[in-house]
Amino acid sequence: MSIIPKTVNPDLQKERAKASFNVEDFALWYHGGEEKLKFKRFFESYIFKDLDDSRNSFQDWSHEEIFADALKNGIELAKKLRKLQEEVNPGGNDIWPALYGSPDAWGAMPSGNPFSVHFAMMVGCIRQQGTDEQYEKFGKRAENFEITGAYAQTELGHGTFLRGLETRADFDRKTDEFVLNTPTITSYKWWPGGLGHAANYCVVVANLYIDNDPKGVAMFMVQLRDEKTHMPLPGIDVGDIGKKMGFAGVNNGYLGLKNVRIPRTNMLMRHAQVLPDGTYVKSPASVLAYFTMVFVRCLIVRNNSTMLSMASTIATRYSAVRRQSPINPKEPEPQIIDHVTQQMKLFPEIATSIAYRLSSTKLWQLYDQTAEDIKCGEFGRLPEMHALACSLKALCSRDSANGVERLRLACGGHGYLASAQLANLYSAATAACTYEGENTVLLLQVGRFLMKSCRMLMAGKPLVPTISYLQDAIKVNGLEKWTGSWQNILQALQIATAHKIRITFENLTARLKAGQTEAEAANNTGIEYTQAAELHGTCFVAATFLEEVTGPNAKNRSPALNKVLENLLELFLVNTALKYMHEILRVANISDMELRALQTRLEDVLKALRPDAVAICDGFDFHDRNLKSTLGSYDGNVYERIFEEAKKSPLNKKPVPDVIYTHLQPFMKAKM
Repeated sequence: MSIIPKTVNPDLQKERAKASFNVEDFALWYHGGEEKLKFKRFFESYIFKDLDDSRNSFQDWSHEEIFADALKNGIELAKKLRKLQEEVNPGGNDIWPALYGSPDAWGAMPSGNPFSVHFAMMVGCIRQQGTDEQYEKFGKRAENFEITGAYAQTELGHGTFLRGLETRADFDRKTDEFVLNTPTITSYKWWPGGLGHAANYCVVVANLYIDNDPKGVAMFMVQLRDEKTHMPLPGIDVGDIGKKMGFAGVNNGYLGLKNVRIPRTNMLMRHAQVLPDGTYVKSPASVLAYFTMVFVRCLIVRNNSTMLSMASTIATRYSAVRRQSPINPKEPEPQIIDHVTQQMKLFPEIATSIAYRLSSTKLWQLYDQTAEDIKCGEFGRLPEMHALACSLKALCSRDSANGVERLRLACGGHGYLASAQLANLYSAATAACTYEGENTVLLLQVGRFLMKSCRMLMAGKPLVPTISYLQDAIKVNGLEKWTGSWQNILQALQIATAHKIRITFENLTARLKAGQTEAEAANNTGIEYTQAAELHGTCFVAATFLEEVTGPNAKNRSPALNKVLENLLELFLVNTALKYMHEILRVANISDMELRALQTRLEDVLKALRPDAVAICDGFDFHDRNLKSTLGSYDGNVYERIFEEAKKSPLNKKPVPDVIYTHLQPFMKAKM
């Protein structure tokens, strides 16, 4: 019998009662309107209504058991979504498969989805990189789950540096085939999600050779396993890479290829082609080969901002329930959320998660525009889209990973429990710092984009919209006047970014003049590349947040909701200004009194947000199934949930585990 009360923790209930705004208004804004919020809640109730509570205890299972359960959960969810699609919109694809990887469905697959890469990357890659005929042949089957797939790019010895991939695809004119090989142990594909055992087909990224002449990276559809028996085909060495820090059920795999032959028409040829006579037709834009990764980086920004808001919800609710350390010695222990230092751990992460969610929305808009342009043969947006996706992926994954860990620590010892869910969120968030482009490498790519933009500016050429602030900011010697307004803070950040870009460009130019090659000079200027890229991405996030809160959308919100969003923006901008003050001070004259005023503003806005913190997190509208946390459930019955979860531990099935009798007692009784 459960010991968890049916009532809500009174401290948590008081927090909700004193909120200054309507939580439902926040949820409607956060989720994009009444129709979307209503469907989200219906969707969650539909997929969670018959789930077993034992699904959350995968930490106690073996690697094999976790994979079996994850695969079963993935298939069960697929069946539900197919059924729901037919009930709601027959013949459409807005539910199945579009919502298969949605954060709203994460609770149905607690240990991860072994088919997430199948839809997020493989199907999308075939659609973007394959011809219409190839999509009909492979993509439709993958979309219908008639075949299962993975996207094999990363190798044991190479990751982000794609040109260094060792996997070869040699064209054989005689047979009109490609011959694929992984010639060394380091050329083995390593890490692709679902590759280990779930996939029977794969998009293999390899360096293309014609007559031993390298033509660059290309993508190939390769069958890995027999469709009837699921056994690996000749020349295929495939399996699971073992336990990881997170993503327990995702079945990441390795793949070796030995003289594996595939038809020439299995090369994805929407943009680049190999003709039957061996003629190679180049892609109109080389970056098109990486557009699948751009898509996934957009997903990462969405997912990681969601993980940070989940962790914020867990830690904030816990902080409203937990009582510790009297502020005044003679008074009772307060809720730990009353400690200003605790507020500083919680509230900036709430604001940061919202900032990145808004940036994610804008990033998706730019992605959709770019994808439409590509269909029309326009490739001008690609460099900008690539740079923006790189910078936001790097910053959001870094800040979410750091933020989740900060929030875990904010929960004290209980945050260390697996049942708190914070460790799982951290492992998922920090994984994104290295997959789909290691963050430092991505920032270096953004740095190169900024250097090109600087050259264009000096040549009098127009800049793309997301870097257009550079045109004015780089011309001024510094900020004209520090007022500390929101717009002024953004302007200071933009001028500081322009200053950093200019210095970086000057140092790069000096190294080139000193005789260094372009590559050597770029390497030696790499630290400044990453610093400039970080500032550039921060400017985009800050500008997006500012536009949402103060722009035309404010007219559609209640004054109370606008006020709480203004407080969140104030916290984000003031905290960001203090974080980058060492850069701002290079371009702005700010007195000691003005710096102290910023610190005071920080403390004041923490106090202003204190009554609303729990309600803001409620406005994120996370279902308890998705949070999966003993510390963060809506009812706030933390201690009962922790205790009940401990009672379920396999070690507590018997009063005395067998190993006590077989090892400990004989050793204790033995005569030394």
